[in-house]
Amino acid sequence: MAELHSNTNEAQQVAEKGAIQRPLLIGIVAGEASGDILGASLMAGLKQLQPQVRFIGVGGPRMQAEGLQSLFAMETLSVMGFVDVLKQLPSLLRARKQVVSSMLAEQPDAFIGIDAPDFNLPIEKKLKKAGIRTLHYVSPSVWAWRPKRIYGIAEATNMVLGILPFEADFYAQYQVPYTFVGHPLADKFPRESCKQAARASLQLDETKQYVGILPGSRSSEVGHLAGPFIDAAIALQKQHPDLQFLVPLVNEARKAQFLAALAERKAQLNLHLFAGQSHDVIAASDATILASGTVALEAMLIKRPMVVCYRFGWLNFQLIKHFVKVRFFSLPNLLHTAASGVQQGEKPYQQPLVKELLQNEVSGANIAATVEQLLTSDNTQLYQRYQELHAQLQQDASSISAQTVLDTIR
Repeated sequence: MAELHSNTNEAQQVAEKGAIQRPLLIGIVAGEASGDILGASLMAGLKQLQPQVRFIGVGGPRMQAEGLQSLFAMETLSVMGFVDVLKQLPSLLRARKQVVSSMLAEQPDAFIGIDAPDFNLPIEKKLKKAGIRTLHYVSPSVWAWRPKRIYGIAEATNMVLGILPFEADFYAQYQVPYTFVGHPLADKFPRESCKQAARASLQLDETKQYVGILPGSRSSEVGHLAGPFIDAAIALQKQHPDLQFLVPLVNEARKAQFLAALAERKAQLNLHLFAGQSHDVIAASDATILASGTVALEAMLIKRPMVVCYRFGWLNFQLIKHFVKVRFFSLPNLLHTAASGVQQGEKPYQQPLVKELLQNEVSGANIAATVEQLLTSDNTQLYQRYQELHAQLQQDASSISAQTVLDTIR
């Protein structure tokens, strides 16, 4: 009985060590689905350490389920590329003004901007000047383009929470506070994912061959990628008449966009459409065709072969291509080729882990050729590297990020 009492006291001391002994108010803003995942994980971790905590800001359904009082719909901030931002600039400026005024009125103990740096960093800068502790979750790609942004980040934040292990060295060069927290999806997904169980969950014939088609969550992404993805499916089905295609779509608007692109081509495809369920679709697939973004990380963690596509409007691409300084753009390749991800004594990986297609390379023929190769190759080495990268990112992000927030408040 004495030993039980001792263990109980120990657990209580650990919990009390993590917590601040008063109610907290946290401001938090996410601008898209990937940020909603990160925000919800962080909020859950904070509630574990600090039961008396309240959240106000902007977020999606996951963050709202964790208790966020959202000032307006997260979709207001879901824009991509210079041109789209310019089109929506008046509404974005109004939204930013609303967030700033709300935070100054509420005086939260900390403000956390999740990704969306062009929206969140100016907010963080104003709030930091007003004496509010600020954190930025997901480093802007300063190591890839516009590296001088690091000075603006230092001015705007008290701490950066990073999801990529190789970023720590870059931040250390500039003496900007940075904590690598891993990624909550790496904690969520098991090291092994069962293809047959996913197919059973989606009520699919377990004996057939499937290709997942994931054209993105934003209107601009689906607009640029649905056509080439469908063209690739048409070409693949000509070669493999029994091949099946799985398409998860985040909402009715994206579904309508995809079906419109399909109708233009007047094609009869072996299609299975799903409302969401992207993780099951990836797990059920033998290969995947993806928009660049968090979904590529998800496919890596679920351990499925992929081709990753990135396509902008012409003007956006002309503006962006002069600034980007990296050879690869997808998260699996960035993780794979980073020197810090290589064991001591080995040379950095020079070749990409997964196939990337950028801008004019994104065509039905190129995608189909890559998928054909993925369906007929031995992917054992790819799978092993996926496992190594999964282990790098599996850091208990919810707990580490939450504890870092509390430490920053102190």
